[in-house]
Amino acid sequence: MATRLNQPGLDQARALVREGRVVRDERDDWSEHVPSTDAENRFVDREGWTEFRHWHLGVDDDEKPESKQAVSFPYGDLSKVHRCAVVSLESRAGQYDHGDIRDAARALLELIDSTA
Repeated sequence: MATRLNQPGLDQARALVREGRVVRDERDDWSEHVPSTDAENRFVDREGWTEFRHWHLGVDDDEKPESKQAVSFPYGDLSKVHRCAVVSLESRAGQYDHGDIRDAARALLELIDSTA
């Protein structure tokens, strides 16, 4: 798998934080806040695959672009950035040697915390 940083996703996440569209929750909250498969499917039907990709910091160009397998490291609930998601994905990205994604998540956390 050739997962790389999804720059449009990172750009969107930064913009959302600057707009105040962020939930400052705790790390363990992500399991409660992660969008359901049905919510993801409704979002894709309504907004399209490109917009869905923008809600992830990881993208795999080896996968079909219009598939959920092409994206990883979600940072929000398809409406707002969740601090808990960013904390979780930073840890997972580091664990799987995706340094660029880990570093982007760390910087995004700093932005979230500095705008509190």
